[in-house]
Amino acid sequence: MNERLFLVCLLFVSCCLSVAQAADSANKKTPLSFENDVRKILKVHCLHCHGENGEKEGNLDLRLKRFMVKGGDSGAAIVPGKSDQSELITRVVAQEMPPEGKHMPEAEIEILKQWIDQGAHTLRPEPEKIGADYIAPDDLAFWSFQPVKNSPVPQVKQPKLVRQPVDAFLLAKLEEKKLSFSSQASKTSLARRAFYDLIGLPPQPEELKQYLEDKSPDAYEKLIDRLLASKHYGERWGRHWLDVAGYADSEGYNNKDRERLWAFRYRDYVIRAFNEDKPYDQFLREQLAGDEMIKPPYKNLSPEDLEKLVATGFLRMAPDGTGSNPAEKEVAKNQVVTDTIDIVSSSVLGMTVACAQCHDHKYDPIPQNDYYRFRAIFEPALDWKSWRTPASRRISIMSDADRKIANELEAEAKKVLGERTALVNQFIDRTLERELLDVPEDKRDLTRTAYKTTGKKRTKEQVALLKNYPRINRLSAGSLYLYDRTLHEQSGKAATKAKQLAKELVEKISKETLSRIPEAQKKIALAAKKTAEKKRTPEQKKLIAEFPGLLVSVSNLEKFDPKGAAQVQHFKDEAKRLTELKTQGILNKLNDKVAKIREKKPKEEFVRVLTEVPGKVPKTFFFNRGDFEQPKHELLPAGLSVVKSNLKKPIEIPAQNNDLQTSGRRLAYAKYITNGEHPLTARVFVNRVWLHHFGKGIVASPTDFGKLGIPPTHLELLDWLAHDFVSNGWKIKRLHKMLMTSTAYMQSSQRSADYDVIDPDNLLYGRMPVRRLEAETIRDSVIAVTGKLKTDLYGEPVPVKEDEVGQIVVGIANVDSAGRQKKAIKMDDRKFRRSVYITVSRSKPLAVLDMFDAPKMEPNCEKRSSSTVAPQSLLMMNSGFMVEHSTYFAERLQKTHAGNKQEQVKLAWMLAFGKVPTADEVKQSVEFIVSQIPQFNTTKASSGKTPEQLALATFCQALLSSNEFLYVD
Repeated sequence: MNERLFLVCLLFVSCCLSVAQAADSANKKTPLSFENDVRKILKVHCLHCHGENGEKEGNLDLRLKRFMVKGGDSGAAIVPGKSDQSELITRVVAQEMPPEGKHMPEAEIEILKQWIDQGAHTLRPEPEKIGADYIAPDDLAFWSFQPVKNSPVPQVKQPKLVRQPVDAFLLAKLEEKKLSFSSQASKTSLARRAFYDLIGLPPQPEELKQYLEDKSPDAYEKLIDRLLASKHYGERWGRHWLDVAGYADSEGYNNKDRERLWAFRYRDYVIRAFNEDKPYDQFLREQLAGDEMIKPPYKNLSPEDLEKLVATGFLRMAPDGTGSNPAEKEVAKNQVVTDTIDIVSSSVLGMTVACAQCHDHKYDPIPQNDYYRFRAIFEPALDWKSWRTPASRRISIMSDADRKIANELEAEAKKVLGERTALVNQFIDRTLERELLDVPEDKRDLTRTAYKTTGKKRTKEQVALLKNYPRINRLSAGSLYLYDRTLHEQSGKAATKAKQLAKELVEKISKETLSRIPEAQKKIALAAKKTAEKKRTPEQKKLIAEFPGLLVSVSNLEKFDPKGAAQVQHFKDEAKRLTELKTQGILNKLNDKVAKIREKKPKEEFVRVLTEVPGKVPKTFFFNRGDFEQPKHELLPAGLSVVKSNLKKPIEIPAQNNDLQTSGRRLAYAKYITNGEHPLTARVFVNRVWLHHFGKGIVASPTDFGKLGIPPTHLELLDWLAHDFVSNGWKIKRLHKMLMTSTAYMQSSQRSADYDVIDPDNLLYGRMPVRRLEAETIRDSVIAVTGKLKTDLYGEPVPVKEDEVGQIVVGIANVDSAGRQKKAIKMDDRKFRRSVYITVSRSKPLAVLDMFDAPKMEPNCEKRSSSTVAPQSLLMMNSGFMVEHSTYFAERLQKTHAGNKQEQVKLAWMLAFGKVPTADEVKQSVEFIVSQIPQFNTTKASSGKTPEQLALATFCQALLSSNEFLYVD
């Protein structure tokens, strides 16, 4: 289920429970309270006009009970004990209030009535004064805003089952229900589970063999260590972070969806950071404020400084249409800022801060002022009044030394271009004079002058004159090649004339010579012409000496006909002269020379970053109702008030750090949320790691730790994990190992009827859930089992294109100006790269990934969904991708075990499922392959494959389409 839809359903259930609780309270004579029952209703429907941000329509403030009793211009809003006399009830029943949006539901009106009739009770004395951003004590006390506690590890009845402290927390709750952990998963299941969790790839037979043959007690732990050290670990876990960061290789926002150049450097930074086990606090600080950690101007950067700068690409992942000339530019600019705040708050804080853009958050204690204070942290870099488009924000990483070399080579290239320009001018003049020969002599000077006069300065007479001679009128540097065609034709004609004339003259002399030879000797003469000089008879030699014209040819024509030979040479010279007059060949050589010079230039590359303009700090204003055209009061940067209120030592974010050339706001905020005391940072991250290992988070709504989010199933465990994570240096790989070597993680996924009755949703973690592979892992696994997977790390994204049937596939687009498909460009082995390197286009998602719920970056992916729909099966059966890779899979089996179907099946099973098949499974598989062969005997395979090869490929496709391949238990 979509997470947002789930939260709406949760809200509906919550309302129903509120009604039920109210009815129960009424039955038991337990009074309702303003804090627990009423305030949340008013916050949703009323406070945005009656209390928030100083808004008091009709001078009525509904934030406290005593304000309601005091009332406004219309008198008291409530009369305790008398709902029928309360103006508030009258107005909401008549649906006069709220005046806009949805009216208050009957169930909530009933709660208000009961509360008033019971005397309008409060749980505690109300404060004498409250500010515009008043946060009620109950909101301050909400669990996620409280400091992280170092919860004690519970004592359990079965201590032998506790491998890691997390086991004790889970087991304690299981034992309360008289339950325990399930039995341990098999060694092969653990291996496949660990491979997919840590590197997102299936184990190869040799890797699996190494683990299965290791009988030492720590064999599994050593496997975990090997996987954590794998270069593929960063690709797998980097992809998880790229989801919440909203990574994409296109700008999105509108239909233009322009290519997002250089974004891949941020993707590579993330992968590298996970591989290097960069501490999470450092990881966050670099992404939020890497540019503020180094001094501008950003030139001649060390690798360490460049990495910090690249990290700020995190704040450039929001859709950004400002470079595509959108219709409403100001709206587009503000949307970038809004989406960036949404990405940061949801991914790092696990809060829906964006809901407070137009009014106070209806459910969480986030005043609208807080939203703009939070925005003020980022506005010095995202200054919407002095906006910088994507192209103007990029930074060159070329060093001064390389730039010097590049400039020198460019100067050399420009020198050649200068020579080319001079030649072009000569060629134009020469061509003009040639074309003027076709103009009457009395008009040549006038026509030449008209051509030489620039367009704006030509008289009407000159314009009219040039229209009569279009070949002269269109003469330009860009059209010289058109005149080359004429020269080519003329040159060809002259060359043909020379050839024909020479042939005619040779034939004439030859014929005349033969006519003078006596008839009796003509046969000897003809034979002499065809015989080589050394083989001629004395008689033939004598005849040739008497009639030398017998040996006439094109090459010796001058000897027999000097005048004719001169005429032939004239045509040859003319052909050569005309050829030499052609400009394009000469210009192309100069173009090639320029290209070769420029090829030597160091390539200038860029990074997509977020930076501030030194010395420029814009003011941030509160937008009335979220409308940037209605700015009100100025606000200074700050974190969330509710968090600040709960800290022992609140940290202020200075408006300007005078020690930096930048404002220092983001750096101060990054340090604040990673100081180990912030209640959300560590909780949110360890919860997300838990989610990816156990299928769901301890908080099942990973980007909403607020009141609309799903409460934690094990709050003490979440706090213990967060505290332990921070205390041990924010090390992510250490966290992985602790979780994966726990009894809870190593459980079987086998369901139990008893467990299903007591804990049907497995909220107590009494077994491991069966999980479907994610979109990328499915594609990568298919390629991996074929042996084709290209394992290079990093680099530019692999292109995608639309195929003949409109599906998006890996490939190089080749279309004409009308968008029609041209001849396909053959793709190299980049098509076998891991999915994390495939272009992430917001408007053109790769079909095989999109079908299996690849995330939509709008603006980021808060939590992946996992659907099961019929088109997924159709794709596995019919897509070109699956057919192609099933063939590769079969070829791998045949290459390894030629002609041995039993061994082919065993290898296929190991590759696809990570385990050895049973004898019965081998038997059934071989029978299936054999049964398929006749299906192809009568079909002439266009692929050139034999029926046996096609049958094996069909079997391979069946394995790749099976649930055992697509799911991990």
